[in-house]
Amino acid sequence: MGPFLWREGKRNQKKGVYIKPETNFPIQRASSEMANKLISEMGLPKSIANVFSARNILTAKDALSLSEFELMELMDVGLEEVMAAVGHISEISCPPYQTALSLLEQRNHNEYLAGHLPTGLKGLDAALCGGIPFGVVTELVGPAGIGKTQFCLKLALLASLPTSHGGLGGRVIYIDVESKFSSRRIIEMGLSSFPEIFNMEGMAQQMAGRILVLQPESLSEFTESLQKIKVSLLQHDVKLLIIDSMTALASGEYGQGPPKLGWHISFIKSLAECCRIPVVVTNQVRSQVRDEASRYVFQGHDRADTLEDTSKVEYHLVAALGIHWAHAVSIRLVLESRSGKRLVKIAKSSISPSLGFFFRIDASGISFLNYEGEEMSGPEANSIHCQGQSGIINYDHEALQ
Repeated sequence: MGPFLWREGKRNQKKGVYIKPETNFPIQRASSEMANKLISEMGLPKSIANVFSARNILTAKDALSLSEFELMELMDVGLEEVMAAVGHISEISCPPYQTALSLLEQRNHNEYLAGHLPTGLKGLDAALCGGIPFGVVTELVGPAGIGKTQFCLKLALLASLPTSHGGLGGRVIYIDVESKFSSRRIIEMGLSSFPEIFNMEGMAQQMAGRILVLQPESLSEFTESLQKIKVSLLQHDVKLLIIDSMTALASGEYGQGPPKLGWHISFIKSLAECCRIPVVVTNQVRSQVRDEASRYVFQGHDRADTLEDTSKVEYHLVAALGIHWAHAVSIRLVLESRSGKRLVKIAKSSISPSLGFFFRIDASGISFLNYEGEEMSGPEANSIHCQGQSGIINYDHEALQ
């Protein structure tokens, strides 16, 4: 009889052993780590374990790559014995089943271990399992004047605080695109929120000295500085990166041709993951075009209402920078205005419910009116409300994707 061929190897006719292939095909029945477990360590009866070893079938992957009938012929044993051995190997090498509850508990546990920057806003911190998470990109979306920069300034202050006072005790890189950064405002926030620290002689200067401000004038200049930023993150104990705002960088060069942000998205994500720090980016809003309203029906817009009643501006706003950018961010917080009140809501999060919190801006920064929050569902979670048209940009969003 000619050589007997298998999916991943063949038997040597003279020696009756299994010749493992040079290529490494994926095995779906076991993960790579478990598939490489040695059969000799799986507690099989010595007689059958010796047969596996003699035929050069050493790992779970070797055994599970062959059918029961192929193993019978190769090992010269009965079907019942082969099935018992394969069942035992599968049970040992395959990962155990988990319930949805255990997976949720494990994920929440991992989120806490990964680290967070507490915002000091109790309801928001509780919903985000501790605050702004490390290792991912968090986005603040909203029209101009709603409080995005105030939020960023407070986060910069918190990251620079000593760990004994709930801070991260490190430096902050603050990329100030629109020249809105204010050292005086940060000190005001510090004096109001942490008077015991900022009233100490020289402490205000020390906190302000930990915040490194960059003011790129163009997307090109920002692109050139990203590599230097990565080095700074690794060498200077930087605990937070803020970009305020990415939209301004992109739209600033729009007249020179559609900017491409794919590389920037990937690089910024890699900075967060590699350096294990929180990265916070602000984003503006844009008017939603008519045909888009009919495509994205999940946002609950009525096409007839969109076409006929354009006075309802709040129902036609979406985050700028496009869908590719939206997929890149892990947390999206939307800041909007409703009935004369400011609202921040969790519009995107894999671990948090969609909640909204009314807030005000005072000497200490952003303060919630109620820490319990309101549940948001359906269109309310994704829509962006804004009274008037301040801070709304209008450009071809497809060019930014």
